[in-house]
Amino acid sequence: MLALPEARWAAAALLLFVAGLPVYLLDGPAWAWGALFAATYAAGGWEPGWAGLKALKDRTLDVDLLMVVAALGAAAIGQMLDGALLIVIFATSGALEALATARTADSVRGLLDLAPATATRLADDGTEDTVPTDRLAVGETILVRPGERIGADGRVLAGASEVDQATITGEPLPVAKQSGDEVFAGTLNGTGALRVKVERDPSDSVIARIVAMVEEASETKAPTQLFIEKVEQRYSVGMVAATPAVFAVPLAFGAGLTESLLRAMTFMIVASPCAVVLATMPPLLSAIANAGRHGVLVKSAVVMERLGQVDQVALDKTGTLTEGVPQVSDVRPLQTSGMSEDELLTLAAAAEHPSEHPLARAVVQAARARCLDVPAAADFTSTPGTGVTATVNGRHVAIGSPARLRTGRAATMLVEELEEQGLTAVLVEVDGAPAGVLGVTDRLRPGAAATVAALTALTGTGPVLVTGDNPRAAARLAARTGIGDVRAGLLPHDKVAAVQELQHSGRRVLVVGDGVNDAPALAAAHTGIAMGRAGSDLALETADAVIVRDELATVPAVINLSRRARRLVVQNLAIAAVFITGLVIWDLAGTLPLPLGVAGHEGSTVIVGLNGLRLLAETAWRRATPQV
Repeated sequence: MLALPEARWAAAALLLFVAGLPVYLLDGPAWAWGALFAATYAAGGWEPGWAGLKALKDRTLDVDLLMVVAALGAAAIGQMLDGALLIVIFATSGALEALATARTADSVRGLLDLAPATATRLADDGTEDTVPTDRLAVGETILVRPGERIGADGRVLAGASEVDQATITGEPLPVAKQSGDEVFAGTLNGTGALRVKVERDPSDSVIARIVAMVEEASETKAPTQLFIEKVEQRYSVGMVAATPAVFAVPLAFGAGLTESLLRAMTFMIVASPCAVVLATMPPLLSAIANAGRHGVLVKSAVVMERLGQVDQVALDKTGTLTEGVPQVSDVRPLQTSGMSEDELLTLAAAAEHPSEHPLARAVVQAARARCLDVPAAADFTSTPGTGVTATVNGRHVAIGSPARLRTGRAATMLVEELEEQGLTAVLVEVDGAPAGVLGVTDRLRPGAAATVAALTALTGTGPVLVTGDNPRAAARLAARTGIGDVRAGLLPHDKVAAVQELQHSGRRVLVVGDGVNDAPALAAAHTGIAMGRAGSDLALETADAVIVRDELATVPAVINLSRRARRLVVQNLAIAAVFITGLVIWDLAGTLPLPLGVAGHEGSTVIVGLNGLRLLAETAWRRATPQV
């Protein structure tokens, strides 16, 4: 705590006050307790006083300066003890506020401490070299031994292990990793050794991006906060203008000079809107920090506030509701070909093996899943929009769109049957004749249906599916997830038009997408969220928030968290209003002692600040996550 300068000055002021108090109460020499109290004023009041004077140069009235002026006023009329107590209470309150703010920042910045300081780099000749992780370059290979933390974001080249990546993805159990799997800096390796190829610069790792985006968000101010600060300036000027009246009116009716001056200074303190100013940002910043710890990067306090206003959600299909990775679900050989499913798939996988197209990888992966022996292909050619051809075991194999290849009646019936099921049909020709059809699907994300149900419950309206995919595939997926409003076959500008149509009807639309074609809709929406793991750079830049771990369930969770933050803002404003009103009435209608007024004012400020920090707790995220 003493690492904070505010805490050190507050501690110094408190110690000086405690040292001077017994000297004052025991009628000790005035020079002794006077010097100690004067030092108390200096230790606790110089920093806010100087900041207040600098604010005056910018024609801004800082309420902290009013506290220092009130303390000096008390000393001027002989109430040095009351003024010193005011400074101590004020400095202690400032230290607590600084500590609360530091907790918000540390809760996120602490993620950086999870990344190890050094890593074992492997040279081309196999020699090992221990280097600082910030010196690792993309393309280098590192060795991660059992029990070590991974030093960089990358991909496993060799080895197998289980990695605890709860800090990044929130998964409660370690995840099995083998060659080709992605790993993240700061996650904990299990019992196996891994060779990892570095794929991101350390400054661009997932953890570093979380910290950078949350810190950037912390520097922004929500509309509510900007409005409060605008009103606060005018209120403060009016309060200062009213203070002379609070002094003069009782004096005119026969009150004593000292009593009237103390009443006026107490009024200036208790009427100050410190708690009101602090009502907005702690809840929003705490929500941003908590969301960041769970893999949702909200780019600003403005966005966090806007998320709670959403009453309509538009979801992209591929890469958002689905994983965006095609998989072969059906292998249908034609009877006339005389082939089995495995024979057809073997020829198709051999022809597709040299291709890097996603559908080709899906076919090869399907053959590997069946443990088929895939022979080498010759004379491979690939024609964009049509498909591939190759020679496999002396046979000419062509694979591609049914619309581009010759199909007979039987093949056409199979294609139509698969497309009716919402699958993408791929025709396989062998030696110029149709041999069979492959059905390719995009696997639904786990929990997609539960997320749709949760969003429906949150907004009161079912989500809209906006996709460029064909209407049959879109309708099939919508039926599986419980979506009733389907807009299919949309180009990027059509998605924008769909979003604008919803917004013109009075809706505040949240768009969730991942691709380049989603970027215009993300920009046009009230709020946009991008799926971060496989999302395009344009979508990630355009979106207002990014889901790092690609878990759909975090969408309703972050909306819920935003709404809880907004409720805490309202609570804080109510708390501040009650304290300020009560203390002002007490001071004007009765006799409110100056130290008690300071304690009430600063106490309300601390209560409001701590109330906002409740959203930092892990339980806040669990409560925000819908149980569907």
